[in-house]
Amino acid sequence: MTTDLTGPPPPAPPRTARRLTFRLSAPPVSGVLRPRMLTVTLALAAVAFLAFCVETATGDVSLPLTDVLRALVGAADPGTELVVHELRLPRALAGLLVGIAFGIAGALLQTMTLNPLASPDMMGLTQGAGTAVVAGIVLGWDSGPSTQTLGLLGALTAALVVYLLAWKRGATGYRIVLVGVGVAWICTSATDFLIAHGRQFQAQAALGWLVGNLNGRTWDQIRPLLWALAVLVPVAVVLGRQLRTLQLGDDVARGLGTRVQLVRVSVLLVAVGLVAFGTAAAGPVAFVALAAPQVAQRLAGTAVPPPLASGLTGAALVLTADLIARRLVPDTELPVGIVTGVLGAPVLLWLLVRANRAGSGG
Repeated sequence: MTTDLTGPPPPAPPRTARRLTFRLSAPPVSGVLRPRMLTVTLALAAVAFLAFCVETATGDVSLPLTDVLRALVGAADPGTELVVHELRLPRALAGLLVGIAFGIAGALLQTMTLNPLASPDMMGLTQGAGTAVVAGIVLGWDSGPSTQTLGLLGALTAALVVYLLAWKRGATGYRIVLVGVGVAWICTSATDFLIAHGRQFQAQAALGWLVGNLNGRTWDQIRPLLWALAVLVPVAVVLGRQLRTLQLGDDVARGLGTRVQLVRVSVLLVAVGLVAFGTAAAGPVAFVALAAPQVAQRLAGTAVPPPLASGLTGAALVLTADLIARRLVPDTELPVGIVTGVLGAPVLLWLLVRANRAGSGG
């Protein structure tokens, strides 16, 4: 008679544990070097550049794309270069840069909070910048660098309030989102109060700006945004790599050497800068920061939205929406924010339905 000394086989680890073990043991792969990521990024860059050229060619008198390309490199005739550089290029460049700023800001916030519904629109950053700029319009400070400064101060104040109210032995992404929704409504109410107590021409200017508008952009509004992106985009790409460890949870991220709260504060500051300068240049263009990262994530096939691809997606989205806004109603140029709102609302509803089916919708 023999006795089985081995005993029953050990139970299989839970499904979540197996997934966690795989993530920890898998070698880190740079998202930029993955073939699919590289292909998608180059394709999005090509689409954004094509939309940029078409936007520059569009106007009362349409220009051939070849003339636009010659004017961009300084090889066109003086008349064409004047039309392109002084009349059309600021608007097209504003759409390109604003889309990049909002797309990257949305990708950072969604990755930090691990919530696809997290965006500057939902977390009060856009509303904070908007409230400050509207206050400047009502008080007569709506020209020059002061608009950029007010937008930055408003977004910084909103971010500080969100982070402080969400702090409880640390600030988790879930609490940041919930507090951000409340701060967004407070800022919206403050903006409505300012508009109601302003003069008629001030209220009209504020309402036209709040929709999100690329009409009448000038180089004075483009240069601060261009310099801000030159500084903040490389920082955002580096932070995107740091944020990957947060997917494993705060405790595991700390065990891997990540300074969790420092990374979150850095992400908020970079997102604030991108949102503030983008909002000051073109107003709070709705839903771009929400939709662009989700589109880029699905195109790239990554676990979280890639910042660079999200920025290029945002640029293509804003430029395409502005082209639609300029041609949708004859002899009328609608604000670009109206079109992005119409396109982005179904994305928001889809994300809510998806989160509800997954059991994470609350």
